Amino acid sequence: MCRWAAYRGNPLYLEELVSSPAHSLIEQSHCASRAKTATNGDGFGIAWYGDHPEPGRYRDILPAWSDCNLRSLAHQIRSPLFLAHVRAATNGGTRRDNCHPFVHGRWSFMHNGQIAGFDRIRRRMEGHLSDDLFHARTGTTDSEMLFLLAQEFGMAGDPLGAVSRAIGTIEQLAAEHEVSTLVRFTAAFSDGNALYAIRYATDHRPPTLYAAPMGGGYCLVSEPLNDDVDAWMEIPDGSAVMVSDAGMTIAPFAPVALAEAA
Repeated sequence: MCRWAAYRGNPLYLEELVSSPAHSLIEQSHCASRAKTATNGDGFGIAWYGDHPEPGRYRDILPAWSDCNLRSLAHQIRSPLFLAHVRAATNGGTRRDNCHPFVHGRWSFMHNGQIAGFDRIRRRMEGHLSDDLFHARTGTTDSEMLFLLAQEFGMAGDPLGAVSRAIGTIEQLAAEHEVSTLVRFTAAFSDGNALYAIRYATDHRPPTLYAAPMGGGYCLVSEPLNDDVDAWMEIPDGSAVMVSDAGMTIAPFAPVALAEAA
């Protein structure tokens, strides 16, 4: 399982999530406390929004704790909205194209979890993609495929609904082809305006997700960044989170297959 942190609010330096806190994302890359594996050393990535609609991005296959540039970049880059991720690979080899966050146009996306039997339904998932989105894929992970599937299902106009349709379709494909129907999905994504997150699992055992006020906005994380447990609220299973100018809202989330949505 991976670890990630996301933020939307007044501009902050990335180091305030990535490297400075006692239990920063770099610390979690080699000493995670609320994951099945303590080490998340299969690469890392950050995506941030600035003066352009599309996000900037930096990824590498080195463990976050050993990259000599990450702390320097986090000390210098200031942004009102960013996503950061440290990877423990479940699908796809250790290569830069498989490191989160994934980016398409103005959207950025990162995921902690898995699609059981992904190799057995990958071709059928690809069949739902337009030519443009099929050729936009650069890596081999289930996470990137799910992101592109959500793009296909209308992420630009209905972000949470598109993810709901993507997960529902994956579960439907798995059931139709007698593959273990299990999706574990705790993810964050953004279009540079609002920040979204979802915590869901077919078996009701999703990876963790916490939220806390920070910098005139909110921080969403896999694990609290410090020991102030009262400051961090655990987001329940089956929830969708949106952080915008209006603050943070939490709503129920459930997948819906395309046949049901029609």
